[in-house]
Amino acid sequence: MRRADEIAKERTELRKRYKRAYDLLAAILFEEDPIGINFGDNSDEYEPEVGSILPQLASCRALNDIQTMVHREFCAWFGTDTAGPSEKYAQVASRIHSELSDFGGWLN
Repeated sequence: MRRADEIAKERTELRKRYKRAYDLLAAILFEEDPIGINFGDNSDEYEPEVGSILPQLASCRALNDIQTMVHREFCAWFGTDTAGPSEKYAQVASRIHSELSDFGGWLN
């Protein structure tokens, strides 16, 4: 199991690498709240998932690719029962596509 300081260092490095895209993705996941963990005051709740989603965006070529990848990550993090069906991630994918596509030219 990783220590808290290792996790904090990794998040700091990801924020440095992805800059504003990191914060935007965290906000999108928190606002869309696909698994219902937004309690209003825990805005960092989805940051671990941000760390696994952001590096994979470069391989996404279409909106459906984003939806599939994000759903796959939520299944990995929370299990398929908690993550729910892929369709549940359509709005998340749409927002990622529209709000993050300008960062680094990762989406054609």
